[in-house]
Amino acid sequence: MRRPARWFVRIGLIAVALWLTLISGVWCAQERLLFHPAVLPRDHSFAFGEDVHEVTISVPGATLSALHLRQPMAHGLVVFLHGNAGNLQGWFSKADFWRSAGWDLFMIDYRGYGKSTGEISSEAELRADVRAAWDVVAPQYQGRPRVIVGRSLGTALAAGLAADVQPELTVLVSPYRSMVALGSELYPWVPSFLARYPLRTDEDVPRIDGPVLVLHGEADALIPVSHGEALAEIAPQGSIVRLPGVGHNDVQESPVYRSALVHALNSARQPR
Repeated sequence: MRRPARWFVRIGLIAVALWLTLISGVWCAQERLLFHPAVLPRDHSFAFGEDVHEVTISVPGATLSALHLRQPMAHGLVVFLHGNAGNLQGWFSKADFWRSAGWDLFMIDYRGYGKSTGEISSEAELRADVRAAWDVVAPQYQGRPRVIVGRSLGTALAAGLAADVQPELTVLVSPYRSMVALGSELYPWVPSFLARYPLRTDEDVPRIDGPVLVLHGEADALIPVSHGEALAEIAPQGSIVRLPGVGHNDVQESPVYRSALVHALNSARQPR
């Protein structure tokens, strides 16, 4: 009877060793799992129109690439924090929507994305970069409404920034309660304490005093709409528009999305 017992012990030890190897890999590879930047050549030229201006922002250890749509008599400013893949070349392609709505648009590429230098190495660094970008552009719009929009990965960053600066409107598109909560659903075998990027949207949303609009596709298979519903519930002035038949990647093509966003932007122009 001893030999079978020894085999069980050996199998158990091997299983534990494999699990430890796996989770140590997850610990070390979180940047590669979360962030999927597309790099652009330093001499890349953005061609989105003469009213779009390229801006560089110096932060500790890196330079961030940004684009600024500036229009005469704009209603106010939208700071847009994009998702985890691509770069400004793709994300800024919807500039015509903001032109027609009458709002200036400011968008950065995170470290290592597009023409931004450096690499993302911590959540604190990522949040500090976002705040640095806000501090560069927001003072130019004193007296006019300022709006923060986050998309997917960027929703946690948008909520954290909004909680600190209290804009006239915060819009969270396809948001998640936290990366810990989302990770537990996608990878239930990974302990939550391994998350080096917890991105606790659910902790920041309750601290936002102004309106918070959540736009979430009902057919989102990556971030379930239940995350958006939970965040709208805990926001002091939260509301949600569910987008029928819309998944994760086609949100901005939805007429319901565009209509709800324009309505919220118009409301943000009114005094609180």
